[in-house]
Amino acid sequence: MKLSIVTTLYQSAPYINEFYARAATAARKLVGEDFEMIFVNDGSPDHSLDIAIDLTEQDSRITAIDLSRNFGHHKAMMTGLAQAKGELVFLIDSDLEEEPEWLLPFHEQIYDKQCDVVYGIQENRKGGSFERISGAAFYKIFRQLTGINQPNNIVTARLMTQRYVKALLLHQERELNIGGLWIITGFKQCTQLVRKHSSSPTSYTLPKKFSHLVNAVTSFSSLPLVHTFYAGLMISTSALIFISYLILRYFFFSSPPSGYTSLIASVWLFSGLIIYFLGIQGIYLSKIFSEVKQRPYTIIRHIYKIPGDSEATHDE
Repeated sequence: MKLSIVTTLYQSAPYINEFYARAATAARKLVGEDFEMIFVNDGSPDHSLDIAIDLTEQDSRITAIDLSRNFGHHKAMMTGLAQAKGELVFLIDSDLEEEPEWLLPFHEQIYDKQCDVVYGIQENRKGGSFERISGAAFYKIFRQLTGINQPNNIVTARLMTQRYVKALLLHQERELNIGGLWIITGFKQCTQLVRKHSSSPTSYTLPKKFSHLVNAVTSFSSLPLVHTFYAGLMISTSALIFISYLILRYFFFSSPPSGYTSLIASVWLFSGLIIYFLGIQGIYLSKIFSEVKQRPYTIIRHIYKIPGDSEATHDE
């Protein structure tokens, strides 16, 4: 198998047939008929799975994987990659915001520059001012807190060698942030500027984006815990200095000023800091709890695939 095309389905029903036609056309230009296409249904509430099953009945190169529920975009992608058998694996979203035709220039670059990965970067991030500002802030905070040099405005679409995919799948985290895993897996990775379209409304609301940032940082860095230690040290030192000042003022100058307002403000401040620091530690403890249980990050309900001639012969 020369090429695997992997995509996920979530509210993707309006786009699947066109995606299939365009992706298959691009694949034929590269490898003829020696390719497969894997659709991973991530608990989509619409009839995306039904459309994918219909395609498997029309084309034996198509596999539809139905997950038992919605596990999340990143985990669904990893499940699809685990099923890919091609020498090259093209990972892409199915909503047509990313063009299946990118496969051709990605393929050209992966051989010209001898890369293991070619992935797309948006020249200009799609969306309004808030989308651009929040996106830039996310990548900056992620790089500063993790030390992982993840470029701004990366997209899902990427062409990978099979050896890179196998290395990527060695990561066994239950709390996945695939963007960071893409980088830390290593190998030679090349970028290509692309223009992402706005064909569908985003499912990443502001709370989801914030949750994604917290998960990304705590999955790859212990710096928040280190910062907690230093913040606590600074607060304790400043408190000791202030207490020393009050003692000196009491014995050598006059009585220290008293006030209900300052007392309440101090209690409020330090109570908030204590809760905040305990919250950071709680996030890390919850991740340890999740990893120790070793639960699968996805569960496959069923794999739909009509065996081709070669597969039927092999099974017999």
